Amino acid sequence: MFRLSNNLVGILNFLTFLLSIPILAGGIWLSKNGASECEKFLDKPVIVLGVFLLLVSLAGLIGACCRVSWLLWLYLVVMFLLIVLVFCFTIFAFVVTNKGAGEVLSGKGYKEYRLGDYSNWLQKRVSNAKNWNKIKSCLIDSKVCTEFHDRFASDTVNDFFSEQLTSIQSGCCKPSNDCDFTFQNPTTWTKTTGPFNNTDCDAWQNDPNILCFNCQACKAGLLDNIKNSWKKVAIVNIVFLIFLIIVYSVGCCAFRNNRRDNAYRAGWKP
Repeated sequence: MFRLSNNLVGILNFLTFLLSIPILAGGIWLSKNGASECEKFLDKPVIVLGVFLLLVSLAGLIGACCRVSWLLWLYLVVMFLLIVLVFCFTIFAFVVTNKGAGEVLSGKGYKEYRLGDYSNWLQKRVSNAKNWNKIKSCLIDSKVCTEFHDRFASDTVNDFFSEQLTSIQSGCCKPSNDCDFTFQNPTTWTKTTGPFNNTDCDAWQNDPNILCFNCQACKAGLLDNIKNSWKKVAIVNIVFLIFLIIVYSVGCCAFRNNRRDNAYRAGWKP
């Protein structure tokens, strides 16, 4: 009698197989039709994920439904490694996002962000010139500050200071509060003569392609955005981890069933 656990593993892996097809197709489409380097940057990870899901789901599907024990064993090994990987990444995500928060400013609706407030590991990633040039290019291509300017273009200085800005808008699209520049519009400010205690004040330019993209505050704003995203991912990973453990347990039952059935067949005499 074909057992329930084999059927469950087969159904789950058939659904995973169907899921892998659009993921793989999406990665191939990005590699050929990506409008910018930022979009094309995602093609290889998406293709790798699609191929991985495709191969693992086929191993689980064939191993469970066709009673191929070695394939099911391989599937369980990969699942175990995936559980360990997800568990380690979840712990890592909580550790590196434990530090850092925006500084509340008196009379301002937005916050200021300092690079030194975030974990050393994250700081090193954005402080690397090669990494930051790629990130900066993506931020410019995404027109995050162009949309910022268009949205708040009609604001008076008091209106602007009361706006709830995102961390990237606050860090990359306007000068630091320490600079005390004169507001003209959201992305155009009149510089004071200095000297400045904050190096970001010298880095600020009214050029739409420069603004504060070379500022430490821009890097900090990005890290704050990443921190919030990673925390959400870590919570989702906990749910995913529980699901993987359940699937792994069912797979172990299916593997045990395969071995029993194969042993029964080997010892059966007509």
